[in-house]
Amino acid sequence: MTVQQAKSYGKSNLTLSPTPLLDTEVILQHITGFDKTHLLLNRDTELSEEQEQFFINAIEKRKTGFPVAYITGHKEFFGFDFYVTPDVLIPKPDTELLVELALDALEDKFRANQNAIPTICDMCSGSGCVGLSIAKKLQEAAHSFTLTCADISEKALSVAQKNASRLCASTDSMHFVQSNLFENIPHSFDLIATNPPYVPHEESIELLKDGRSEPLLALDGDVTETGEFSGTNDGLSLIRRLVPQCYEHLNRNGVLIMETGEYNAQETSELFKSAGFRTVRIEYDLNEMMRDVIGIK
Repeated sequence: MTVQQAKSYGKSNLTLSPTPLLDTEVILQHITGFDKTHLLLNRDTELSEEQEQFFINAIEKRKTGFPVAYITGHKEFFGFDFYVTPDVLIPKPDTELLVELALDALEDKFRANQNAIPTICDMCSGSGCVGLSIAKKLQEAAHSFTLTCADISEKALSVAQKNASRLCASTDSMHFVQSNLFENIPHSFDLIATNPPYVPHEESIELLKDGRSEPLLALDGDVTETGEFSGTNDGLSLIRRLVPQCYEHLNRNGVLIMETGEYNAQETSELFKSAGFRTVRIEYDLNEMMRDVIGIK
């Protein structure tokens, strides 16, 4: 099977995918090591027997709805290549706004004190894409900092640690803590950036029916402290606990930035105010949808 034949095979088999050609090309790039241009210029290249078998198996998986990122084990986020598995959510482009807002907040702190060493927490870190993108940018700018990545899932933390080793020049200032929100985190921070589970329960269940295989734990916002269904369906059960905990774990003038999406950003902003945060505002993504809530202690 040549590259061109593989493209035709993938496109004709992925009839239920909204992006059959793109899916096929990403899988082929992963198999061959070619970028998109090289893939086009080398369309007559024969796949090895091993490559062809991997490709056919990958197409079969994709036909079930299994995400391409889980097939290849990679997903680009904020310009960086993250390792992903079904133990973590696949990083989404909309979440890049959370990183941008965090970097802006940190830049304000560096302008106020160029020798500042901010303490940062990526709560509900999953793959670590938020915290590690922040860390990578700070390292590139030669800024000192400490970063704590926290998640309830041990397997997710393992993925985050692997990404830290792959992406960052040094991990000496980074800590990875398995914790049910702030249960195992006694100290405070200058910045907390978090993308917690915030999808309403019923919609979380519905989303996973397409075979995407992302962890329900990372989507469903309607869970109790013990991880059971809260009985609500607004996606806010976890956030109602998280917001006041964040307030308690922020230093004076510390900043909380939370992705809540269009589901409940307005309600979350009210929770920020009730917890004591000031200058609370909602930020919109490129699609002009409510995406993040920001508050200062």
